Amino acid sequence: MLITLWLVVGVLPGVSGAVIGWLALRRAREALDDCRRMLARQAAGRGDLKAIRDVAVYRYDALQEMTGRLSFSIAMINGLGDGIVLTSINGRSETRTYVRPVVGGKGAQPLSPEEEEAVRAARLGLGPEFEPQMARR
Repeated sequence: MLITLWLVVGVLPGVSGAVIGWLALRRAREALDDCRRMLARQAAGRGDLKAIRDVAVYRYDALQEMTGRLSFSIAMINGLGDGIVLTSINGRSETRTYVRPVVGGKGAQPLSPEEEEAVRAARLGLGPEFEPQMARR
């Protein structure tokens, strides 16, 4: 009984805390690597920082009824991290198109996960067509 109580009060929360800490550290390292790559690209980039220079297209299936990754989000960003994300949600009978501003690499309005992935890919210079890292989601 005492051992069970010791296990519940001490070991389980300790192990849970260690796992949560490890996951947070891993995510922080990924974010730091992303920042380093963005800074290196910005330092290497010459020319007008206000000109659109980074573009990425994220294709996905937005609706259950449609397959073939016909929906997409396109991020068009300048050297300062400002620009737009253009999103098209394609369904069987209609298509909806949205545009959202991006300021400093972040959406001026809340962005969808797909839009955030497009902005991230553009900031990292992954190119117009990239394969998203599904493990990040």
